[in-house]
Amino acid sequence: MRDICSHNNLLSLEDALERIHQRLPKIIGEESITLSHALGRVLNQECTAPFDLPPFPNSSMDGYAFHSNDIQQSTFTLKQVGTSWAGKPFSGQVQRGECVRIFTGAVLPAELDSVIMQEQVHSVDAGIQFPSNTQAYENVRHAGEDVKKSDLLLPINKQLSATDIGLLASAGLYEIKVKRKLRIAFFSTGDELSPVGSKLEFGQIYDSNRYTLAALLSNPCYSVNDLGVMPDDKNKIRDSLVSAAKNNDVIISTGGASVGDADFIQEILAEIGQVDFWKLAIKPGKPLAFGLIENCCFFGLPGNPISVIATFQQVVAPALHQLSGLALKKPLRFTAVCKSPLYKKAGRQEFQRGILSQTEPGEFEVISAGKQGSNILSASSRANCYIILNREQENVAIDQTVLVEPFNTYLFEA
Repeated sequence: MRDICSHNNLLSLEDALERIHQRLPKIIGEESITLSHALGRVLNQECTAPFDLPPFPNSSMDGYAFHSNDIQQSTFTLKQVGTSWAGKPFSGQVQRGECVRIFTGAVLPAELDSVIMQEQVHSVDAGIQFPSNTQAYENVRHAGEDVKKSDLLLPINKQLSATDIGLLASAGLYEIKVKRKLRIAFFSTGDELSPVGSKLEFGQIYDSNRYTLAALLSNPCYSVNDLGVMPDDKNKIRDSLVSAAKNNDVIISTGGASVGDADFIQEILAEIGQVDFWKLAIKPGKPLAFGLIENCCFFGLPGNPISVIATFQQVVAPALHQLSGLALKKPLRFTAVCKSPLYKKAGRQEFQRGILSQTEPGEFEVISAGKQGSNILSASSRANCYIILNREQENVAIDQTVLVEPFNTYLFEA
């Protein structure tokens, strides 16, 4: 039996993503910020090394610095003539038969080329006794070993991680240019929606979608504007969209994207902008509108909370990353053995919520997180992955292999 919501003209997720990719405008603009505010931002410049990293030869551990020519086949003793501290280099000359106490990160004296860790030597009356198996050239970090002067540190369009910021700081780069933040507005539609914290009247529900979207949009690359709840009034929704499109790069709505008498989003978008597509062959999330209002991208998401989450993660998030200047890579997906039966009708690609685990030998197993209705938030709260079932697939039996996508694992290349 086929899904009654399925139609041959429904757009596949892959085709929708390609259409969006082709239609998204390029966002222009940058700002200069300091490293302390740079986590998660996208570089709008190439960063090169102003000097070698490390800038001087140094020791990789606490021990004794010596010259390899002094190594002997049996134990031997060298005279300690000083100490090289981190930040306070040894300033004297080191002759043959001599060594220097040295600490991690301290400058290696120019006359020396090797370091032995302190646990391998002994202090004796005549100096420092080295073992017979002493190795040459060990425990030394050479100048430019990490990065040479003028080498590329980070490329343009790189989203900055904590490690990236550490790398820039090590090169003394304090202020950098990043792409400006995306300006994103979002709102909910529906006369039935009541603000969280108010008393519910009969027939009303709390507006959970705006809180969900606000959390999903929590990103240092975004400047987010919550427009609140719009009533089921076509004129008010139209006026709000026209106004928001003037000051934002992206508008996201929830609700009003289906075919009910009070669902105006697709109709309004056709009047004031361009509708690129309206319905997708996915579940949850079939009624999803995408288009442009002037140069502002619009995503009209369904009203059911699970549909909002799934369509945001599978459709909107990749678009926002592209607009931010990032190159999108496919999400991490792999197979797992399904340990609970799954119900599905052919017709739409489904993103069922699952609980993924790994056995002691390392095999992946997944079970259903519970009821799969698009209004069931509790199951999604328990879930840690999507179980992805293709468009024509039907019921899944226990021990059948399925495709899974762990949550929050989109990988982007710089």
